[in-house]
Amino acid sequence: MAQDEKIFAEGFSFKRQENAPDFVIGRVSIKVDDAITFMRKHEKGGWVNLNAKYGRSGNPYMELDVYEPKKQDSDTPKAEAPKKKDATSSANDDLPF
Repeated sequence: MAQDEKIFAEGFSFKRQENAPDFVIGRVSIKVDDAITFMRKHEKGGWVNLNAKYGRSGNPYMELDVYEPKKQDSDTPKAEAPKKKDATSSANDDLPF
């Protein structure tokens, strides 16, 4: 499947509520039978990720998120996190003299 091919989330609808208070983003409506079929078809590891987007028409829609992070080679060493000082270290440990 091409990376730019959209898969619309069947059974899911997102609508912006214009008269709603600022803290309300919108409403998601779910048509249960269609959504369950869609989720079973597209689940990975028990999850289905959707993105709420605006179409060219300005109307919102729900789209399947098909992003998959690249797997890191096991041969590539991971960057080490900076070491934290333990509670027993004194403030003078960093002084150059």
